[in-house]
Order: sequence, then structure tokens, then C-alpha cells
Amino acid sequence: MKIKRIISILLILSTVFLLAACGEKNEEEVKAASGNDKETKLEDKVVIYSTHSEAMLELVATEFENETGIKVEFINLKGELAERVRAEKENPQSDVMFGGASSIFMELKEEDLFDKYEPSWGKKINPLFKDSEGFWFGTIQTPVMMFYNSDVISSEDAPKDWTDLSNQLYKDQLVFRNALSSSARATFSSLLQQYEKKNQLEEGWEFMKAMDSNTKQYYGSGSLMFQAIGRKEAGISFATLNSIIDNRTKNNLPLEVVDAKSGSPVITDAIALIKNAKHPNAAKAFIDFAGNAKMQAMFANKFNRMPTHPEAIEASPKWMANTKFEIMDVDWAALSTKQSEWMQKWDTEVKDTNKDFKK
Repeated sequence: MKIKRIISILLILSTVFLLAACGEKNEEEVKAASGNDKETKLEDKVVIYSTHSEAMLELVATEFENETGIKVEFINLKGELAERVRAEKENPQSDVMFGGASSIFMELKEEDLFDKYEPSWGKKINPLFKDSEGFWFGTIQTPVMMFYNSDVISSEDAPKDWTDLSNQLYKDQLVFRNALSSSARATFSSLLQQYEKKNQLEEGWEFMKAMDSNTKQYYGSGSLMFQAIGRKEAGISFATLNSIIDNRTKNNLPLEVVDAKSGSPVITDAIALIKNAKHPNAAKAFIDFAGNAKMQAMFANKFNRMPTHPEAIEASPKWMANTKFEIMDVDWAALSTKQSEWMQKWDTEVKDTNKDFKK
């Protein structure tokens, strides 16, 4: 009886030790998943500057707060994002820059505005969608494509390539976003680069001037631009592919996408850690979270944003995997060194500023 009692006690003790060990392991796994180990203390909030929609930011903020308990404060700065980050260089008020074309991230990297940080998902995405030195990583790939309202323009008369936009056939049929929009900024610059690569930059500016003469209005808002197309005030524009599809499916606009012969630029929307951020550990946790496969898939299914993460593509709407189009050959690194200069010239010397939409 004494032997049985001793064995029972030993079994109970071994079970207690095993449960304790499992508890320690689970706690370690939780800490590792959130980046909260003994050396890393997460701050109680993180501040995000972004170009993404309020709805998209609300989604990621809610999901992140639910998982980590960290409060997210975000500001949607649209086309003024880069300027705001620059202005606060000496005293950053944000922790993370979330959204905007990779060419803008390249510019700001060269201006020493980011700290290097590779998220947990960084190695899984294509090198085309990330900085080779680890300063920024793409969360969304965004084709920018021409489109037209088929109630205004017939398929026979629709442009087949970007150069067609200078044809007088399209006088007052074009409406665009202004160059404060990251997609418009990247697209205008990409078009100029195609000429520069052939040592024909002056011809590129002539094309831009001719396109401007055909343009009826420039908008600071994508929704206003699509409304103008919907009202048949003009028939042709360009926009991110997801925006075109959104307006076709949700707003029943008769929009047709143009697969340009010379290709369409594919912008990488990225995320980066602001240098000298006030909440650096919470910022790193947010970057890990915002770009993981689960969140990228959620962005894809709720907002039609095409993921960079291959695992997220598998869980995304079918059109993303099935969409085929010519990709424009753009040297984004080279473009980042000239984009600001070119867009300043576009805004001050080439474009008719009287065509800027004023409320």
C-alpha cells in the first residue's frame, strides 16, 4: 500500500510539472507571436499615417487592438502623406507609414526617414515588392489601368495604348486625379520614364502637354472623378484596377478596362517604420500584423486590394488570380530619384491649373 501511495504521489507531481511546463511554453508562444518577450515591452498605442480608406484603416485597427490590446490612432492623409512625414522629421508624430507607392517610400528612405525593420512575413513575398535593404515592404500590389465608360466611348474608338491619350479624338474626354494622388503621380512619372529610356524625354513632355489639352478636369478625389465618368461628363480615365472593379460592381457603372499595349504600371503599396518613432515596439508589432497573410486576404476580400503575400492570394477573390495584363517596364528605383522633380514641372509648367477641380 505504501508503494502504491508513493507511485500515486509521483504521478500527481509529474502531472503538475508537465502542466506547468506546458503553461510556460504557451506563454512563451504568445509572447513570441506578439513580439512581447522579456526584452521587448510593447507601448500602449501606435500612430499610423496612411493613404488607405477610413474603412480599411478601421478594419485593421480593430483587428489589431482585439489581438494585442494596443490602441491604434490613424490619420488618412491621402496625397499629403509624404509631405507630412518630411515635415515631422525632427520630431515624428507617427510611428508607421502605411500606404502609398513604393517610389515614394524609396524617396523617403533616401531622406533617412525610416528605420530598418523586416516583418515576420517579409521573406515570403517577391523581391519585386520590397526594399532590398529591409526599410519598406509591400502589402498590396496595385495595377493602374486605363478604362472607359462604354456608354460614352465605343470599343472601336477606345484608346489602345497610353500614347493614344494625346489624340485630338479625345478632346475633353479625359478626366484624371491630380498629382497629389500617389497612383496618378506614379503613373504620370512612369509614362515619362518610357520616353526617357529612349532618350526622348522632351517628346515625353510634348505627349504630356497634348494629353493635358485633351483633359477636361483634374480631381483631388477618386470618388469625384468616378462620379464625373458616371455622369458622362467625360469617357476616359485611369485608376487602380480595384477601384475600377469596385465602381463597376458596386455602383453599376459601365466601365471597360484597357489592357494597354505598352503595359500598365503596377504600384506596390508599402509599409515602413518611421525613424525615431515614439512607439517603436508597438509599431513593429503593427507592421507584422498589417502585412500577414490573414490581413492581406481580408483586404482582398473586403476591399478588392490585391495581396503581395502568396498565401493571401490563394484566399482572395478569383479575379485577382485570373487577371492577366501587360505590365509596364518601370524602373521604380530610378523613378524615385526623378519623380518629385518631374511632378513639380508637370504641376507648375505643363498642366493647365485652371482644370483643377475647385469645390
